[in-house]
Amino acid sequence: MYSIPINSMRVFIPFAMGYFLSYLYRVVNAVIAPDLVLDLNIDPSQLGLLTSTYFISFASSQLALGVLLDRYGPRLINASLLLIAATGAFVFARSHTLTGLVVGRALIGLGVSACLMAAFKAYVIWFPEKIWPRVNGFQMAAGGVGALTATTPVEWMLKITDWRGVFAGLAVLSLVIAAVLFFVVPQKKAMNNLPNDKDKQKHKKNESLKEQIAGIRVIFSSRNFWRAAPVTTLSQATFLSIQGLWIGPWLKDVAGLERHDIATILSLTAVAMITGFITLGMAAERLEQRGMDLLLVSITGMAVFMAVQVLIILDIVSGAMPWVLFGFFGTSGIIAYAGLSRKFPGYLSGRVTTGINLLVFVTAFVAQWAIGAIIKLWDMGGAAVHAPSVASAIKNGASQTAQNYYAASGYKAGFAIMLMLQLAAVIWYFISSKSTSYCFFRSSCIGLNQDAQDAQDLQDKNLEHPVNPGYPDSDKFKKCQKVQQGVDFENSKNPNF
Repeated sequence: MYSIPINSMRVFIPFAMGYFLSYLYRVVNAVIAPDLVLDLNIDPSQLGLLTSTYFISFASSQLALGVLLDRYGPRLINASLLLIAATGAFVFARSHTLTGLVVGRALIGLGVSACLMAAFKAYVIWFPEKIWPRVNGFQMAAGGVGALTATTPVEWMLKITDWRGVFAGLAVLSLVIAAVLFFVVPQKKAMNNLPNDKDKQKHKKNESLKEQIAGIRVIFSSRNFWRAAPVTTLSQATFLSIQGLWIGPWLKDVAGLERHDIATILSLTAVAMITGFITLGMAAERLEQRGMDLLLVSITGMAVFMAVQVLIILDIVSGAMPWVLFGFFGTSGIIAYAGLSRKFPGYLSGRVTTGINLLVFVTAFVAQWAIGAIIKLWDMGGAAVHAPSVASAIKNGASQTAQNYYAASGYKAGFAIMLMLQLAAVIWYFISSKSTSYCFFRSSCIGLNQDAQDAQDLQDKNLEHPVNPGYPDSDKFKKCQKVQQGVDFENSKNPNF
């Protein structure tokens, strides 16, 4: 049965509300982009910079956020940061220059930077390990509802007020959710769900700042981490940068759709995203129970996501369908968060998730801005505009003018570059397994010869991976146990180990 225990709703609902808000902020610019361009007379590069500022501000806080979450807990940190998001939304609503909007957007990004990672941390503390993929899927679905709210509902609101009024309302909503988090979520951490006694001891004694920073070093020096990080980062960054901004302009400039039709497709994409988070999360949980590693499940979904991008770039399938598939399979990368968390002790979980999130959001910032810069260069280079002509636009009832269109080739070039980077990352994931002897099934353990240095680092820090369930009678499993615990790491250097 795929549900969340009723007695845990005091934890789940407030954090889900926070991520709903975070995703609403992230995606809303895809709908209000035409209004921003009209009011401020900005080009695609400036629009990409403005919107992607959210990502770089978000990313800049991630390492410190991991330490703060592990030290002070998700409830206090998330609620406090949402006050900054409210301030940013108010600044955004009152600004009349690009600089002011960038400052407001940066504050928003900082303010919502804990909404997902704090939730993941809370769920590690409060929920059994076996249902993490399921709970994470529901959490991500809450973000999908936020993305859905940022489409047609925001379009309706723009008929009542302008984009400034929308952000003023978001500022108030941020304050409300901050209060819910602070007053509804239980104050004390539950210790029963941590994997082992050492994890519990670490929580009880409160690691020193030096120990917490040392934990970050262990994570970022882990070969397991760097094997999966590139593909996870690039897949999620592509999804976030396109879904958060460039779907709308693509549908306007390349597909030649009107604003109402664009909002409809954005809504369908958001619904598909919600479905993907829940469905793929449940599928991942079942596949893991059958012995398949979560990272392999995630990689498979990301490969399908890449195939969908090919359909879009080459215009093989038109209409809403490719974007529905984009929304559904674009969620595959989030499964890797739970998969990577399995590779480290529970008390490092906050730093693991914020570590990968740092990479994702820095890359999303670069990708979202770079796509806009590519579109602008293509247009300024004098290339023919491949979007519908003015005559065809008028014939189809569109209200855009010629100068509102940018070259379809520019969009396709930007999207294609991201696709090629993802392909390279997938190749790296599988090639690196030859040197790491990585096993795709958890029953075969985390790794054999690849964990030598990691095991030494963990031993030096008195850290150890939680023992994985599997086949305890297997010689390979017993040897792998030793590697994980840093007992026999020298043997792990042998490729035949």
